[in-house]
Amino acid sequence: MSRTVIDLDDEALEAAARELGTTTKRDTINTALREVTARHRRLRALDEARELTADGALDVGLLLDKSKYRPTSTADGGRAAGADE
Repeated sequence: MSRTVIDLDDEALEAAARELGTTTKRDTINTALREVTARHRRLRALDEARELTADGALDVGLLLDKSKYRPTSTADGGRAAGADE
């Protein structure tokens, strides 16, 4: 982990801490950095899925049709991860 001295916008930092539920500057900044990275990864994945759909390589209707969903047997009672999302 690196140590960097920077000037921060205190109001933005407080607002981020409230949104993220963090209590220290370090936790707020580290959580915010992780959240931004994860958000951009999700957006890129969504864009890629849209491109695949537009090219006809991905059938979104099939993905959204829960009647075709067959959960695999797992330790949590047969529910696959993300099945309730």
